[in-house]
Amino acid sequence: MFTDIDPAGSVRGRFAPSPSGNIHIGNALAALMAWLQIRSRNGKLVLRMEDIDTARCRPEYARHIVEDLRWLGLDWDEGPDVGGPYGPYVQSERLKLYEAALDRLKAGGRLYPCYCSRHDILAAAAAPHGLASEGPVYPGTCRHLSPEEAGRRSLSKTPSLRFAVPSGEISFTDGVAGNRRINAAAGGDFIVRRADGIFSYQLAVVVDDALMGITDVLRGADLLDSTPRQLMLYEALGWKPPRFAHVPLLMDRDGRRLAKRHGGITLAELREAGVAPQTVTGWLAWAAGLLPEPLQVSPDDLIQSFRLERISRDDNVVTPDMLGRLHPSLGQQEK
Repeated sequence: MFTDIDPAGSVRGRFAPSPSGNIHIGNALAALMAWLQIRSRNGKLVLRMEDIDTARCRPEYARHIVEDLRWLGLDWDEGPDVGGPYGPYVQSERLKLYEAALDRLKAGGRLYPCYCSRHDILAAAAAPHGLASEGPVYPGTCRHLSPEEAGRRSLSKTPSLRFAVPSGEISFTDGVAGNRRINAAAGGDFIVRRADGIFSYQLAVVVDDALMGITDVLRGADLLDSTPRQLMLYEALGWKPPRFAHVPLLMDRDGRRLAKRHGGITLAELREAGVAPQTVTGWLAWAAGLLPEPLQVSPDDLIQSFRLERISRDDNVVTPDMLGRLHPSLGQQEK
């Protein structure tokens, strides 16, 4: 099922949006930075749709994402609309690959069934908080069940599958955030397949990046705390991990990252307001610290001077004044 990918030592990056809504300026910032990183190194860029969350993702959003990115001036060498040698480029069409990865992890003794409900985990005494979207760290209740007890529980409940996190530290160097050293067990044993059969983001993204030969992953800083888990999966599956770089986020005035569900300004809205794509690109480059002012530029104009070390390490709170530099009406709406 698996074939080791070695695209002749070439640089390969990707942008992997979730088609659960229209692309907003926070997504566009990550897309532009990922595009610049790869184009500045004469590499190949992959567009991949991460639609594994079937309850929220829609094909029409995937179409809009392609349209909006092309309007912004970005292109890619492989993707769902152009094909390529490492497809399919849509997660919902790659389920057999994730199942094969699970089989490899099971064979290596790295997984165990978990019968706990979310209520059980929340009720665990003094459970510390893990990744922001997950709530409390899993306390390891099912990790040491006997085969007999696991079999008894399986009669009344379909289990999720958890990765047994080893003890020790994980260290890596992030292209923007710098050197990181993390206690591997701090986030707890994590789910790789839910009880309803849905594969986790952590597993799917590792399988996809490995089998697509991705050498460089640039994404938002909200995914920095996922990196240790992904490095553990790379090690367990016997694959070489890519280089990681996590760029600062665009935040709203309440300290939340701009997101579809929080009303982030979309590229479609900017297009409808008559904002030129060069204006958006210049504003994004300015917000990232690549330009001293939000100039009118195309992505191609930024390639020659792009360096990871020039990207700001601080998240940006998007103020009305900042939005006014993008379009006057936006600044007035936010005040």
